[in-house]
Amino acid sequence: MAWFGRKKKPEVLSDSALPVHIGIIMDGNGRWAKKRGLPRKAGHSAGAKTFRKITRYCSDIGIKYLTVYAFSTENWKRPEDEVRSLMKLFKSYLEEALADFKDDSIVVKFIGDKAPFDEDLRNLMIENEESSKDRDGMVLNIAMNYGSRDEIVRAVKNICKDVQSGAVLPENIDEQLISDYLYTSGQPDPDLIIRPSGEYRISNFLLWQSAYTEFVIMNKLWPDFETSDLDEAIKIYSQRNRRYGGV
Repeated sequence: MAWFGRKKKPEVLSDSALPVHIGIIMDGNGRWAKKRGLPRKAGHSAGAKTFRKITRYCSDIGIKYLTVYAFSTENWKRPEDEVRSLMKLFKSYLEEALADFKDDSIVVKFIGDKAPFDEDLRNLMIENEESSKDRDGMVLNIAMNYGSRDEIVRAVKNICKDVQSGAVLPENIDEQLISDYLYTSGQPDPDLIIRPSGEYRISNFLLWQSAYTEFVIMNKLWPDFETSDLDEAIKIYSQRNRRYGGV
């Protein structure tokens, strides 16, 4: 099974209507499985297929940055067998990515704290990042063991260390400097965040970065999410008037 399928570049909207950076909260895998009388791990497997399809589509239509919420800092609280299945699934797809992704232009980055993952999974994450770092296509941020409050706390601690060492002067701390200490340093803030499954929550995802992000909630579970749903979300986004606090 290829990690990403290949197809002719689709025509969606004009380039000027496209968001530069899209975030997706991949929600609803468990409910999708429950509706079908299947174990939750079946929902995660189905959701992973949707992830591959939507990632390829975003790359094809010219999205520059895509950030997907794969596993949060709170997800460790789930049943042990579900977490174990997720870790196995992550390993499987990262192993495939090394083989199937080598000729692709997508740059893979992992945002979040890698430390709690086992050594094999950490090494696969690092290997995928290293093997893709010189590519020139879309940047794919995969949020793994990610929580935005944890990210901000980490940034504040690192700024404090640099203040103590003299590398940063307190009077120079501003919004840009804080952004530079986040996992997404050097990347534009998301223009659009999509949440399938109909839930109206941000769930600790890109809190700092999404201060002026447009949100689109879609009443569709993630495994059922289609490229046409992404088209619809982008269309909704393109009709918004982004004032950034102005008139």
